[in-house]
Amino acid sequence: MLDLLFMAQQGSGQEKGSSFLGFLPFIALIVVFYFFLIRPQMKRQKDTQSMLQSLRKGDRVTTTGGIIGTVVGLDDEKVVIKVADGTKLEILKGFISQKM
Repeated sequence: MLDLLFMAQQGSGQEKGSSFLGFLPFIALIVVFYFFLIRPQMKRQKDTQSMLQSLRKGDRVTTTGGIIGTVVGLDDEKVVIKVADGTKLEILKGFISQKM
């Protein structure tokens, strides 16, 4: 009986010392997620924002739907693009995927 009590006390003492080692894989997983998922996504979002802010009249752009056109008008939220002679589309800035 005393042996079981002694072993239980020893086991609880060892768990306190190795609790940090138990969290080490979770900490490593968070670091990996940050460097491989979160950080690149933040960089892409920053690049997209700077591209949208640098839009000027005459720039050729592609929308997320695959429409290619030339910017003929700008607003804070919208962009007017010319896709053909006499055909203009008014789209939201967020739907421009790239500047050509």
